[in-house]
Amino acid sequence: MIKGRIAVPDFVSNSYFPAIAAVELGLFAAEGVDAQYKLIFPNNKTYEALRDGTVDLVAGPAHALLPAFPEWRGAKLLMALSQGTFWMLVMRADLAIEPGDISAIKGKTIGAAPFVDLTFKRLLIESGIDLEKDEVKVVGIPAAFEPGASFGVTAARALEDGLIDGFWANAMGAENAVQRGVGKIILDVRRGLGPRFAFDYTLPVLATSDRAIEENPELIAAGVRAVVAAQGALRTNIDLAGEIGRKVFPPVEAGLIQNVIARDLPFYQPQISDNAVNGLIGFSRNVGLLNGAPSIDDVVARQFRPYWDTGAASL
Repeated sequence: MIKGRIAVPDFVSNSYFPAIAAVELGLFAAEGVDAQYKLIFPNNKTYEALRDGTVDLVAGPAHALLPAFPEWRGAKLLMALSQGTFWMLVMRADLAIEPGDISAIKGKTIGAAPFVDLTFKRLLIESGIDLEKDEVKVVGIPAAFEPGASFGVTAARALEDGLIDGFWANAMGAENAVQRGVGKIILDVRRGLGPRFAFDYTLPVLATSDRAIEENPELIAAGVRAVVAAQGALRTNIDLAGEIGRKVFPPVEAGLIQNVIARDLPFYQPQISDNAVNGLIGFSRNVGLLNGAPSIDDVVARQFRPYWDTGAASL
């Protein structure tokens, strides 16, 4: 078997779960790949590991690739792990804020991970919020940098401890806060709660380097097939999410992950549309990550697109 190394920036996450599931369900092994996944936080460090050749694949947000691969030179997106901007805004449950009310963010302190914060700030700016004038603070959470930490779970704890007024994180962190009674979801742009224009800012992807494609195309192709199969397997049998969660997640999150994944299943599609790429390029230019105008083929590895339609795995 050939070795495969996968980096993820948030381990206890629904967003990158198909890549983890592909390993845990034996789908990489079925492709002849001995795959291991590793937590590397924050997002930009994950892609730096790809650039430096210490990993072969990254499961992460698409736009966070750019600091390590300026102007989209040297790396490609292989498939979507899920569709659309996938973070949610959760605010303290005791605050009198109605879902969808962006103006209520004024004067509040919001926790967000590096590079994840860019999507939230851009959403606010395009919604008419002036971060400085309206006294919106978007801050990091130091505890999230501790070894093995999950940002979403750490953010939920910071919210409960009153260190922040809200956080912008994945649905796993959101569910954690909601179930503990300390948070409520205010924005979820994928489901129409908040501005639709933010849907195509970014998306969670499986990505690799041009070097890896050149040196080991069989590994990269096998990786795409395995993760597409994992998406299909989860759509076919949601109980698999619970089984994986109980195996690899902490107890509380293991008990939540199946319901979170069940809600995400409509988004677990591998296709990266032209609209998604154009939205990603526009967002990246607007936030200063990109100066040029790469083509769709500069961004997405065309040769692996046929694997998007290979269908669900039979388990």
